[in-house]
Formats: sequence, structure tokens, C-alpha cells
Amino acid sequence: MKKIIASLLLLFALAATSAVGAQNVKFKNYFTDATLRINCLRVGNRQHDTVHIRSVEQIPTWAGSLTQLLDPFDNGNYRIVVLDPATGRELYSRGYNTLFQEYRDTPQGADSIASFQEVVRLPWPKKPVDICFQQRGADQHMYTQLRYRFDPDSAWVQLRRQSKARVEVSPIKLQYKGNPHKKIDVVIVPEGYGPADSLQMVLDLHSFCNFLLGQEPFRSRAADFNVWGVPRMGEATGITDPGKGISVNSLVGSSYNTFGADRYLMTMQLFRLHDAIGSIPFDHIIIMANSTTYGGGAIYNFYAMSSLNGMAYMVLPHELGHSIGGLADEYVDEDLSYGDMHTLAQEPVEPNITTLVDFSAKWQSMLPAGTPVPTPADDSVPRTANGSLGVYEGAGYHAHGIYRPAMRCMMRDYAPFCPVCSRRLNAVFDLYTR
Repeated sequence: MKKIIASLLLLFALAATSAVGAQNVKFKNYFTDATLRINCLRVGNRQHDTVHIRSVEQIPTWAGSLTQLLDPFDNGNYRIVVLDPATGRELYSRGYNTLFQEYRDTPQGADSIASFQEVVRLPWPKKPVDICFQQRGADQHMYTQLRYRFDPDSAWVQLRRQSKARVEVSPIKLQYKGNPHKKIDVVIVPEGYGPADSLQMVLDLHSFCNFLLGQEPFRSRAADFNVWGVPRMGEATGITDPGKGISVNSLVGSSYNTFGADRYLMTMQLFRLHDAIGSIPFDHIIIMANSTTYGGGAIYNFYAMSSLNGMAYMVLPHELGHSIGGLADEYVDEDLSYGDMHTLAQEPVEPNITTLVDFSAKWQSMLPAGTPVPTPADDSVPRTANGSLGVYEGAGYHAHGIYRPAMRCMMRDYAPFCPVCSRRLNAVFDLYTR
């Protein structure tokens, strides 16, 4: 028994040493200032899924931090991890979500197998590394699905680098504040613009830049953002809307009625989306849809999307809460097809909702002394204010059993971001600017 305990302690110590050591990884020792783009297919259903690598390519820019290589946030149902094969040392990691995760929570996803495009991006390795695709298990821990040895000097990789030439475009600098390695780089992709829409597209790009930086905490951190526009157009004007019988061959193949929800506006064409962006440096993607029909959507570290509806100035910040902050929806909608994504017996990974299973890991330390848990609702709070910080029932599409920090918030009512959501967004901003 003593030997077993000693062995376990040694393993824990090695794991801790590896984690701490990775925080001190010197970027220039392991990576070059370029991006490795990996195009994948994720295939499966609610019962199981597998990830298949289709192709890799080198993008001659890397926008991410050169010092913050490890993801400090335990968020997202998937994670990409780069390991040193010789030592097992963790060199780079990022968590993310996918459209497949939502598909598997739909009725069709229970047993019907489907294939979804997936693109992961990481700094270009100087020498062979192991790239691990991880998925969160039922116990909330991450497990490796696929471990892939990537050798940047292999003949296959060199061939792909030579054969993937494409026409590049010069981005529109909507706002430039400095070195991309020290800024949060956001690229806005115009969708649904035809050959006759070039002037309107530029005007709309500037509007979306203002929407991005118009709400707190984005407004206070505006100097930390570079914002780029993609000057590309599709073959025709408009967005596909199956409910209205509209079909458009747009730039990145977006459509309303994703998973049967009329206003859920997304694209499943991830390869086309990233091809459109090309070598423009970015950390996060916004898709700007040329439609006045209300709609949008977002997925953590995937992309955010909004139409040009009159509410876009509020819809976009809400979607950025998802895509940049990894925040959960705080409203109640039991009819949503993917409303079973939160298990009441476990603590959600999103920072702004809780089942009280492990509330100490959430905003418990931020509560004013004497705050009752749960906190009684206060319907007198106006829609333009948060109200008092508390633990209010009704969030994550569930009327009961899941709690939120404020009566009203951008993630529920298009009110300002509450202190809990703002804290997470600022923490994410810091990840890119240190």
C-alpha cells in the first residue's frame, strides 16, 4: 500500500511539474511565427464520435500570444493539446466547442450519424510534436480521442504546403492598435454580399466594428483590439432561409433554421470560412450576415454570427459572450432542441451558470455578505440594469435547477454584462494581451 501511495504521489508531482513547466515554455524554442491549420471531420452521434484529419496547411501568420500558450480556463467540450513527444511536456492548449456538440443533443443526434467540419489552429511547430484531440467525458474530465504525430518536415506536409496556394486579399483595417501578438485580433467576414454590394459591405463592416466595441467590457478594452475586415463577396446577395424558400450560394454557406430553430443563423462550411479569411491574422471570427431578418449564433472559440437586423448592436455582444467568453445562455427555453446539454447533477463548465454542485468554483466569493442562496427573484429590476448580484433560478434553458448571477444580463435580456460575465471576458482579454 505504501508503494502504491508513493507511486501516486510521484505521478501527481510529475503532472504538476509538467503543468507548471509548460507555463514557462519559450515560444521560439518550439514554434515559428506561423499557423498550423488542421482541417478535420467529426463524425458520429450522441453515442460516440470520432475525429478524422483531412488536411493540414501552413498559414504565414500567427496572431496569438507568444507567452500565454496554455489555456487556463476549463471550458468547452473539446480541447486541442500539443505535447513534446520526448518528455510529454504540454506546449500549447486551447478549449473550444463545435456545432457537432449541439447536433448530438438534438433528437436526430441521438442515433443518426452525421459529419461536421472542424478547423483547429495552433502555432506552427519547429519539430515533431504530438497533437491530441480531447473530448470532455461524462465525468467532466478531458480524455484524448486522437493522438497525432505531426512532423513539419515530412514529405506529406511539405507537399500540402506547396499545393495549397490560394488568392490572398489585403484586409480592411477597421481598427489597428498594434502588434497582433499583444492584441485581441478579430476578423469580420461579410456574408451574403454580391458583386453589386461592395460599398454597402464596407459601410456595414465599420458598423459591426462599432457594435463589437460598443458594450462594456469591450468598450473599456477597445485599445486592446485589432479589427480586420475581409473584402470578399459571394455570387449573389442574401442569406439562405429554408423557412422562406430562399437559397443563396453565399460566401461561406450560412443559413437560418439551423437544427430547426428559425432564428439560429450559422454555417457548417468551416473550410470555406477559413479559406475566405486566408492569411489575415485573427484570434476570433465574426460573420456579418447581410439580412434584416433577426438571427445569429455563436460557439466558444469557433465563431460568432449576427444578421444586420436592427438589434444587431445588442445581438452581436451577446454572441461574443459565447464565442470569446465561453459564457452560457442565461434565459429559459425548455423547447430548444439542444436544451439537454446541461446535466443538473454536475457543475456546468461555463462560468456564469451553476447547479450549486460546486458553487464555490463560480461566483460565490463575489456575493455580498448575507446574500441568500438561492436568491429570491426581483422582477422590479429594469431591463437596462443587472440588479443585485445573487443566485437566481432559471438559466441554461432550464426553469429550475440552474442558477445565474443577476436578474438581468447580456446573456439573458440584452442588459449590460453582469459582473460575473465581465470578469470572465476581461480574463480572456488578458490571455491575448500579456
